[in-house]
Amino acid sequence: MKDYYEILGVDRDATSDQIKKAFRQLARDTHPDANPNDPGAEARFREIAEAYEVLSDPQRRAGYDRGEVYGGGDLFSQFGGLDEILQQFFGGGFGGFGGGGRRAGPRRGNDLGSTVSITLADAAAGVTREIEFRAPGTCDRCDGIGAEPGHDPVTCSTCRGAGSVQVARDSFLGRIMTVAPCSRCGGKGQTIDEPCTQCEGGGLITVERSVTVDIPGGVEDGTRLRLSGRGGAGERGAPSGDIYVEIGVEHDERFDRIGDELHQRVEVGISEAVFGTTIEAPLIDGGSESIDLPSGTQPETVYRLTKKGMPRLRRRGRGDMFVHIGVTIPTELTDEQEEALRTYGELREEEPAKRKRGLFKR
Repeated sequence: MKDYYEILGVDRDATSDQIKKAFRQLARDTHPDANPNDPGAEARFREIAEAYEVLSDPQRRAGYDRGEVYGGGDLFSQFGGLDEILQQFFGGGFGGFGGGGRRAGPRRGNDLGSTVSITLADAAAGVTREIEFRAPGTCDRCDGIGAEPGHDPVTCSTCRGAGSVQVARDSFLGRIMTVAPCSRCGGKGQTIDEPCTQCEGGGLITVERSVTVDIPGGVEDGTRLRLSGRGGAGERGAPSGDIYVEIGVEHDERFDRIGDELHQRVEVGISEAVFGTTIEAPLIDGGSESIDLPSGTQPETVYRLTKKGMPRLRRRGRGDMFVHIGVTIPTELTDEQEEALRTYGELREEEPAKRKRGLFKR
């Protein structure tokens, strides 16, 4: 898994301002326009932008710190996504460094969100779920081109296919030239004279879709999974967006979960605690494990079952199970039970309270 903190050169407890400052400096140093003779500059810049995209978002950063994976070269598979970040810092996108504007191109598809609820046992074993949703898909009439069949898009006469134009802008440094999307074609570099009658020139229509989600063992409540390229379709062949699936893990009455540990409570009677007994502790994967309690077992004794807890998400091994022993004190006794217990108390030289009405059964 990529270490985004190391990529940006910041500590894991860095503030948002420190992350922003680190990205600003690295973006200036590694931007492809500033390194025209370095073939690896663009790859490094994408990695830095990817790290910033995750760490600058509190929700994504929290998920990353829990072990979620947000990697993948397609996070910024077209320049529009990077331009949005660079516009915040430098006002000129890829062309803001003076290297000339690059065509913005069709927009990447929208990211989508969904939720899936699973049981704790499913979270331990890992499970596959099918999610259904409505999302933008490629128009089947024009194959996503946006033009009526038999009519092709034409090169924009304003930007001549570049998708962007140079604009003079006054700043405290004086007048500088920046690059802005072409207002005529919206940054696409092409215009359509005969729009498709089904998608009205957008190249996209809303469709019903289903996607299989492989949920790994060890997920916690609130874990977000990223399905790369499975979201809304992009314009005119641009990459699709992503789907972010939030996992809800239902509470299991048998267990309390703390990280990768599972805790359960098993009650035994007074005589069982005194003389010893064998109990069956249920396991999250099914079945149970026998535990021999010795005579004289005390309340709140804890037994540890190694590697019987939850799997560690995206790591080897699993946590432990802790079985907490409780001793049940009866609230109702028959006459025979009362007599036996009082005899026991006398032999122990104990001084129990006198008999109270309503406590015992006849």
